[in-house]
Amino acid sequence: MKNQKRIKNKSFFFLILFLFLTSILSIKTFKKVGTKDIRISGSEFFSQSDLVKNSSLNFPIRLIFVETNLLERELKQNLSLKYVSVNRELFPFGLKVYITSRIPIAYGERILNDETILGFIDRDGFFINNQNVDKKNLNKLTIQVFGWKEKFKKILSKIFIAIENYELEIVKITFSSDGFLTVEEEDLKTIFLGFKPNLINYQLQIINNLKNEFKKNSFSKKIDNIDLTNPDKPKIKVFKP
Repeated sequence: MKNQKRIKNKSFFFLILFLFLTSILSIKTFKKVGTKDIRISGSEFFSQSDLVKNSSLNFPIRLIFVETNLLERELKQNLSLKYVSVNRELFPFGLKVYITSRIPIAYGERILNDETILGFIDRDGFFINNQNVDKKNLNKLTIQVFGWKEKFKKILSKIFIAIENYELEIVKITFSSDGFLTVEEEDLKTIFLGFKPNLINYQLQIINNLKNEFKKNSFSKKIDNIDLTNPDKPKIKVFKP
C-alpha cells in the first residue's frame, strides 16, 4: 500500500510539474518579440533595427506568430544576403538570426524602372544594394559592371572565375540594354563578346590565349579592339598610324 501511495504521489508530482512547465512554455510562446529580443550572429554589419525595418512583420509580434520562412526570404532579398536562418527560441527568449553577407568583388550599376541604381557585385554575380555593404574593405575593387540584370548572374560568375584562374585583368564589363556583352581588358582593350552566353567559357579561354601570345611581342600595345562574337574567327583591329 505504501509503495502504491509513493507511486501515486510521484505521478501526481510529475503531472503538476508537467502542467507547470507546459503553462510556462505556453506563456512564453505568446509573449511578444521586440527588437531587443533579436540575436544576430554571422555578421556585425547589420543591426536589429535593420532586420525589423526590412521585414513585413509588425514588431513587436507574438513569438508563435513569427513566420520564420517568410522572414528569411524577406531579409535575404531586402538586405542582399547570401544566407539567412531564423529560429524561434524560448530560452533565452527571442529570435536567433544567423546571416551570411555577400562579399563584393566589383562595383555595379543596374537600371530599374528607368532609374540608375549603384551597388556592388559578388563572385556569384549577385547585385548588392549600396546600403547593404560595409564600405571599409572596398578600396581594392578594380572591376566595374554596367547594365546588370538578374539573367546575367551566371555569365558574370564565369567571368570572375576566369579572372581568378587566368592572368586576365578585366576592368570593365558592360551589358547593353539588349544584352550585348563587351569587356575591357587592361592589355587587350575593348573586346566584343556579343549575345551568346553559352560561348562565354570558350571566349574567355581565347582571351587568355591571346593575352599570353601578345605578351611575347608587345603586340597588345597596337590593339584597338577585338571582336570575339564568333570566337572561331577572331577579328583584331589595330591602331593605324
